[in-house]
Amino acid sequence: MNAIGAVPLLALDRVTKSFGGIQALRSVSLEVPKQSITGLIGPNGAGKTTTFNIITGAYRATDGDVRLDGTPITELPPHRIARAGISRTFQNIRLFADLTVWEHLLVAQPHGESALRRLLPTRWANLQALTRAEEVLEFFDLGTVRDRNARSLPYGLQRRVEMARAVTARPKLLLLDEPVAGMNHDEAETIRQLMQKLRGEGLSILLIEHDMAFVMNLCDDLYVLDFGAIIAHGKPDEIRANPKVLDAYLGEDA
Repeated sequence: MNAIGAVPLLALDRVTKSFGGIQALRSVSLEVPKQSITGLIGPNGAGKTTTFNIITGAYRATDGDVRLDGTPITELPPHRIARAGISRTFQNIRLFADLTVWEHLLVAQPHGESALRRLLPTRWANLQALTRAEEVLEFFDLGTVRDRNARSLPYGLQRRVEMARAVTARPKLLLLDEPVAGMNHDEAETIRQLMQKLRGEGLSILLIEHDMAFVMNLCDDLYVLDFGAIIAHGKPDEIRANPKVLDAYLGEDA
């Protein structure tokens, strides 16, 4: 939990989501502290991606509240939530097949988000976009593939490009949906190191992931969802030993 008096970067308070007669989320409350990596784990169908969709505005919560840095965002449309500082990746990679890596980093940046920016010369705005794209390209070590189309990249690099694109807009919070799914050990280790570097730069991360070795060696804090409800919350060692989690998800060999 956060220190007494500290406002978490993200807070869900008793969030419920129903689809007709099906209750996908049941009074979910969780917090993501600033400059932290928090994991959201649980069986398939537990409601993890639904939670992400509520946070980003893709779904509207049936009940409950979502706050970013203390400000309610529950009723905001997705584009305003993105501008407020939340970026995400998806379980299934969503890159533009015919755009280069460089072009992905340019189109991901917000344009005209303020009156001041609109008053400034176009050349200045372009310079800012180019500079930011170069920074992200270097941070994610993508310089050697900057001019390659997304479709030509191996799977692991496509995952890295998707993460880089999400970071380009300078979010406060990054949501990662199964960032190392399908990766080999070396590819997953590269992503783990990048996530640690991002946390060091001040970014907060909330991730969904089924690779428990990856999660347990990375996350500061874990929440466990089962049938749409939080059944456990704690540090990785606490979660690993929790009888409810062992029974519902991890198994006796965790």
